[in-house]
Amino acid sequence: MLEAIEKLLVLQDRDRQILRVRTELNSLEPERQALQTRAAAAQTALEAVKLKVKQIESERKRLELEVEGKKQQIEKYSLQQFQTKKNDEYRALAHEIDTCKSAIFELENQQLELMEQGEQAQKEVAASAQAASEMKKLVEGKLAELSAREENLKKQLAELEANYDDLVGGVEAGVLARYQRLRKQRGERTVVGIEHSVCGGCHMKLPTHIVISCQGQQELVTCPNCGRILYYARHMDLAVAE
Repeated sequence: MLEAIEKLLVLQDRDRQILRVRTELNSLEPERQALQTRAAAAQTALEAVKLKVKQIESERKRLELEVEGKKQQIEKYSLQQFQTKKNDEYRALAHEIDTCKSAIFELENQQLELMEQGEQAQKEVAASAQAASEMKKLVEGKLAELSAREENLKKQLAELEANYDDLVGGVEAGVLARYQRLRKQRGERTVVGIEHSVCGGCHMKLPTHIVISCQGQQELVTCPNCGRILYYARHMDLAVAE
């Protein structure tokens, strides 16, 4: 195998590893944000049911005050009844008292409904609190795992990049430029082998003279279809079609 090909294969393998590690590193932040969003959603749900409880309690207290106000009105009207000597005024006050009593009845029914709603809301708070707590623990654990992965990946990347410049510097400038240009166009599969007279990159049938040139290992050979750099290894089947 040509020395240039050997160096390119080593460089290509390193580039693949670096790309894999960087891609995984880049995926960590969206994953971290997704976890934090889940925890925030659970907490928001808890705050929503807590607010519901407060609103129910506030409405219940408002009704209590309204009931108390109606009772005070009844006392006032009763006192006025006691003081009046006119039948029509007495009847009018009696009507007002009955109206207040009816209002109290309706208000107390509403209070009972609110008490039932409050009990249900308290159960929802307990369930949401447990769910939020469990989600918080889960997210904290996952975030810790992510941080550990991140540190490990950063360490791997540092090791992979440690002698990268030496690998690049070992490749002849013209060959390196061709490799880098192809890498931008074709991705990580830039230097490929051939089997059964087919390019390992684009999988197109190769002309006989290309296969023979590659097998001769005298110069860099490129695929006429995709432009990738081709190489030959003894384990490959280079059967040339007639």
